[in-house]
Amino acid sequence: MDPLPVLYSFRRCPYAMRARMAIVREGFRVELREVVLRDRPPHMMEISPKGTVPVLLLPDETVIEESLEIMQHVLEWSMSDEEAAWVERNDGEFKHHLDRYKYPNRYEGVKEHEHRALAAVYLHDLNARLGQHPLFSTALSDALFPFVRQFANHDRAWFDGQPWPHLHVWLKTCLGSAAFERCMVKVKPWMDGQARILFPEATGPSA
Repeated sequence: MDPLPVLYSFRRCPYAMRARMAIVREGFRVELREVVLRDRPPHMMEISPKGTVPVLLLPDETVIEESLEIMQHVLEWSMSDEEAAWVERNDGEFKHHLDRYKYPNRYEGVKEHEHRALAAVYLHDLNARLGQHPLFSTALSDALFPFVRQFANHDRAWFDGQPWPHLHVWLKTCLGSAAFERCMVKVKPWMDGQARILFPEATGPSA
């Protein structure tokens, strides 16, 4: 068999999700290895000791350890200044409050609803930007929506009740796309010696 890039991933991780979205969009074939985070594969830890997903191992032994770098490699994506600013807010400000909103017991002295309100500042701005023209690039959209999805799913009734019409339509469109369906295919956790799982399942870009 021809050597393929190997992607270590975890289906529900938003960082891994956006890397898989880029792979699906581009039809970039990889061997998918689903990781159980409490029992990380020794090979993954050997090539990427930080122990987080996603990790992409190229046939020439190059290791790409960051989700955005995987997106940029697969898509040949050069972010504009505006795109870089949105990614910085998403991965910094928003992710900080998202973690404390969703997992308050992990942080001492955290008040869940305070962090929900602070995260909502970002979402309010994102809704306003989505109402402008032109809209985000597909790559930037894919880099952001897995995190908004995670936030929305924590209290869907509250999220759906917020006055963010552009954000709601955008997220619904992202989650209803054929690309997202392919991105979220379920596979069993990888074990050394098993037959390789090709991803995406069918070649070619996806809408």
